[in-house]
Amino acid sequence: MALASDDRQATSICNHCDRSIPSSNMDLHFAHCSRNLEKCKVCCDMVPKIFAEEHFLSTHAPVACTLCSEKMERDVLDVHKGENCPQRIVTCEYCEFPLPAIDLFKHQEVCGNRTELCPLCRKYIRLREMNGHESRCNGVVNNVAESSRNTRQPDRDRGGAQRRPQHEFSPRMLLYTIAITGIAVLLGSLFFQRKPGDNEMH
Repeated sequence: MALASDDRQATSICNHCDRSIPSSNMDLHFAHCSRNLEKCKVCCDMVPKIFAEEHFLSTHAPVACTLCSEKMERDVLDVHKGENCPQRIVTCEYCEFPLPAIDLFKHQEVCGNRTELCPLCRKYIRLREMNGHESRCNGVVNNVAESSRNTRQPDRDRGGAQRRPQHEFSPRMLLYTIAITGIAVLLGSLFFQRKPGDNEMH
């Protein structure tokens, strides 16, 4: 039993695949390994020789991203397109408008500064601050603002009511003045008009 245990523990490193192989099987393994397997020069994985070219083309051959034209290994292309490509399409968190990732920062700088009316306090809040504002807002500011507006409104109404009569009388006074002036001109022209008989006497 001790000898069998020692045989199982004795291993050697294959010179072709660098794997640890039981020493008793090394000759058989090496013959099979060197004849059928090939180490990839890029990733160092052992692949069957008949699939070595396919492995390289499908995994390591340089390809160009169809969005930004950057060249990379094929096996990272999907990750690049989904997470890293500057031309991948993303959406603005404020307006959900789709645009290239490279333009997102500038767009959101402008878009996030737009304001919307808070339904609780009736104040205009920047979109970038809306989430934090809604978690804190309890509508108290609205009540104070509304009460102050309601207090000032009757004062404006009363002021307007006092000023309106002045505007209502001024057209009447203008018409009255025109009428008086017209009558005075008419009477004056009649009063100073010479009679035809006066000319004949002289």
